[in-house]
Amino acid sequence: MHMADALVAPAVAATMYVASTAAAADSIKKVRLDSEPKKIPAMGVMGAFVFAAQMINFTIPGTGSSGHLCGGMLLSAMLGPWAGFLTMTGILLIQCLLFADGGLLALGCNIWNMAFYGCFVGALLIWKPFMRRGMSKKKIMAASIAACVLTLQMGAFSVTLETLASGIAELPFSVFVSVMQPIHLAIGLVEGIITASILCFVYEARPEMLWGMGEAKKEGRFSFRMTLAILTAAAAVLAGVVSLFASSLPDGLEWSMERVAGTAELEASGSIYAAADQVQNATAVLPDYAFSFSDSAAGTTVSGLLGAAAVILFCAASCYIFKFFQRKKQ
Repeated sequence: MHMADALVAPAVAATMYVASTAAAADSIKKVRLDSEPKKIPAMGVMGAFVFAAQMINFTIPGTGSSGHLCGGMLLSAMLGPWAGFLTMTGILLIQCLLFADGGLLALGCNIWNMAFYGCFVGALLIWKPFMRRGMSKKKIMAASIAACVLTLQMGAFSVTLETLASGIAELPFSVFVSVMQPIHLAIGLVEGIITASILCFVYEARPEMLWGMGEAKKEGRFSFRMTLAILTAAAAVLAGVVSLFASSLPDGLEWSMERVAGTAELEASGSIYAAADQVQNATAVLPDYAFSFSDSAAGTTVSGLLGAAAVILFCAASCYIFKFFQRKKQ
């Protein structure tokens, strides 16, 4: 659901940058109050895992479309909504700058659509109430699916509102929304099942790693370090190997645009668009997750591993700069 710059007018882009920045500032303030040092490595590992998982597009049968994990709900269920939002913001920033995935002008929109709803609506309005009287696998499954479906629908609807406010004539609101919502309903169901499976693994492996669990009443199968090691290894395999077998079908947004406008690539002109494009051209070391000089599949593998490592570094640097998860003096 990464929006390109051509889908948003500068005024809409600026508005969404302000909204996303405000959410990030509040998240920084909230996370600084957290005194759980173990969340530092968890933040990096889960960020790398979600980055890797987003590279795997899965086919939606009978549609000619594909989808990929968004990851906001997964991150917030592990880290809490505020740390989850900051981690997701880092992922989207790295995707935008290093891989030209999603427009720089549209970055504020993408953060809002993909991170805000999953991390805050999914965690605070669905996950937290579901887990209020204790966790179980059934509750994790139900909360994950409900949250992913709802928040992906909200994100898809926001895309249509942003294009409407931007005056994108090629994407009439009533037609665009009638195509976007059903395809993202299907994608949300798949994401919910994947998210639930991962969270159920963590529940068995190290239950206290889940947000809202508190002190676990049952013994986990693995140590904290072993659980992180397994998730790190899974991220490496997803990024370096499984990504090679991702579906080549257009994702939900691209598919919807092709159905409505006849193309997934709209044109935009103006100095602001040109400047944003120039910045991305300068920072994107592996545009579209591939070597610029070769069609070798190794470009995808390198992109996946480099991106996952970059997310870990971003999270570590954020924790250091903003003094996250430090033990508070009693």
